[in-house]
Amino acid sequence: MSIYTSNNSRIAKNTILLYFRMILTMLVSLYTSRVVLNTLGVSDFGIYNVVGGIVAMLGFLNVSMSVTTQRFITFELGRGNYKRLRIVFNTSLLILAILSLILVLIAETLGLWFLWHKMQIPVERMDAAFYVFQGSIVTAVIFIMSVPFNAIIIAHERMSAFAYISIIEVLLKLAIVYLLLFFPYDKLVLYAFLIVCVQFVIFLSYRFYCIANFQESRFMLVFCYPYLKKMAGFTGWTFLGNLASVTYTQGLNILLNLFFGPMINAARGIAVQVQNAITQFSINFQMALNPQITKMYATDDLPSMYKLIERSSKFTFCLLLLLSFPVILEADFILKLWLGIVPKYTVLFLRLILCTAIIDAVANPLMVSAAATGKVKLYHSAVGGLLLTILPISYVVLKNGGAPESVFIVHLPICVIAFVVRLYILQSLIYLDIKRYLYNVVGKSVLIMLTALPLPVMLKFFLVDNAIFSLMVVCVVCLFAVSISSFYIGLDKYERCFIKEKLSVLLLKVKGGKKNT
Repeated sequence: MSIYTSNNSRIAKNTILLYFRMILTMLVSLYTSRVVLNTLGVSDFGIYNVVGGIVAMLGFLNVSMSVTTQRFITFELGRGNYKRLRIVFNTSLLILAILSLILVLIAETLGLWFLWHKMQIPVERMDAAFYVFQGSIVTAVIFIMSVPFNAIIIAHERMSAFAYISIIEVLLKLAIVYLLLFFPYDKLVLYAFLIVCVQFVIFLSYRFYCIANFQESRFMLVFCYPYLKKMAGFTGWTFLGNLASVTYTQGLNILLNLFFGPMINAARGIAVQVQNAITQFSINFQMALNPQITKMYATDDLPSMYKLIERSSKFTFCLLLLLSFPVILEADFILKLWLGIVPKYTVLFLRLILCTAIIDAVANPLMVSAAATGKVKLYHSAVGGLLLTILPISYVVLKNGGAPESVFIVHLPICVIAFVVRLYILQSLIYLDIKRYLYNVVGKSVLIMLTALPLPVMLKFFLVDNAIFSLMVVCVVCLFAVSISSFYIGLDKYERCFIKEKLSVLLLKVKGGKKNT
């Protein structure tokens, strides 16, 4: 078996396992979101989202170190240097412990001041908001210290671990829902406390799995200054890019609270949950591919790396278009069917957020490729600096009377410009052929939209009188139209043959199973 075929088989297997994990998580998340919203109420649900967002604003420390750890661990694993791998792992633990301390200090000083003096929260719910804030700090520290263990699992491509541990997470989150219904305590405070407990159990699960399976994940008191300097430098430059990411997510959430109050935060929170459920499909798909991109760069296999970048971007677009467009068209009815209570602006927020999410997801392989080189100074300075403008521009728009949705409208064109900037930076870093990428990814994506979307849009307007029938028809037609367009326009000859071959094998197995029964 060739290395290329072996990689494809591993990617396919890991993608299936990650989808199993994702489906479990998504189903429970959609169910628990409805129950939590109805149990807490719109105002408390909004408070939980925005108060947690204050701590999440400091999460760029976690995200920066996560990218760094993932890159260095995968790179050393790709080169087969297990001695350096163990040094990288333990060095990352040391850096993350320091970052955790910094986060706690900032959150308990500046964060608390912001909570008490700037947030738009009803006076009678300030005590509950304080406990939610403390729970969010603990959860953030747990996430930070989980980073090296998750990075080791992803680098080794042991995606089955995520699938199995997700079953534990799903069961615990279901338990939270029932405890909220039966315990007589303040629901918001109880919910924050139980979320902390769940995250701690999941952290322990990943830690024990890594210690049992990977020798390099066992703690070793090590201080390797060259690696500490190299990783700290890499983290410093990713800091800017991830700070930008946090500002246009949690920063906009807090900005909406300052201008419009917690009810708007509830609308954004619901829209983001739907967006997360949809984009999990692409995140899991890319999680299976990302280690291969880094390993190909580590072994100087640039031609294979280019192909994988293009396929990752192209398949991500097709997948998200397939899932998100029915939701964009039928957002109003889907949200009513799911939640019963739909806060004002939720539908509009959801439609705008999904458009931005598709662009960001398609661009993600470019970010992984830049990280693989280790030369991220220009990438994060340019892209991060551009994305950082979203928050101040949104503030100016709101200050001059802009509607709540205007912050997402500001985000969209800046996101497109950042995508173009990424391409030119990758051209200098890995000699990416921009014309080829534009033809194979952007051009084909536009053609897929032009051929697949007109029919579902027309049906939506013709079937406006019957909501349930419209939802079913639009979803089915979207499925067929996008699938057919993606297959014949998006895929090249090799990719079509590969899919046909896999489908033929699957059909033979199904027929063989029926005969045996």
